Amino acid sequence: MEVSINCTFDPVQESRRERKKQLTRQRIVMTAVRLFEEQGYEQTTVAQIAAAADVDPKTFFNYFRSKDEVLFNDVEPDFDVLLGAIAERRPEEGPGEVLARAIQTYAAHRRPKVPAREPAELSAATRLALTTPALQAKGLYLLLDLQQRIAGELLKAFPGRLDPITAAAMTGAVIGAIQQAGMASVQLDRSQEELWEAAQHGVDVALHGLLSVRPSAGSPNPTGERTSSS
Repeated sequence: MEVSINCTFDPVQESRRERKKQLTRQRIVMTAVRLFEEQGYEQTTVAQIAAAADVDPKTFFNYFRSKDEVLFNDVEPDFDVLLGAIAERRPEEGPGEVLARAIQTYAAHRRPKVPAREPAELSAATRLALTTPALQAKGLYLLLDLQQRIAGELLKAFPGRLDPITAAAMTGAVIGAIQQAGMASVQLDRSQEELWEAAQHGVDVALHGLLSVRPSAGSPNPTGERTSSS
């Protein structure tokens, strides 16, 4: 007996399903931030977040592995986009230009995925990250790990032409500028769009120094051939 199964892909249905998932994720995040603010991060349980967000605890764990991931969610795939852009460096680019382009690529990929938030929500999330020891430790770990990975990719993109200390200094300058500019924007109760602008301004400020870093003349280019100093 022959059985026929209809496996036709419905893009409209798939799009509707994805929107529903995004709305559920956003509701969980907003609920968690509110509960963290009201009763404290340590005192808030996953069960409480799930109940207040009107989802089953199993649904919570479909989106997040732990409650700290509510504030630090989906970062790894986005970091991979940034690191991949560095690996795809163009022959005419210097280290600062590669780093600037990689950050622009990351921003273009990341921003459409971030749910719209009011200044009060942004401020609440920042306060939590800055004042809760467990979240401070998580944020610091992610930031340091990212900087080390960026510096490593820069060294691979410019083999023999960029030293580890310079790569680390460049990475720290631009990531630190983005972090501090963004934090200042949030603390001033600026909008989410102004937060993006502040981050870009941080990049622009850092680049005044980064663009002065050029590969040494006579060093090998990405193809292994040496450039002329003339």
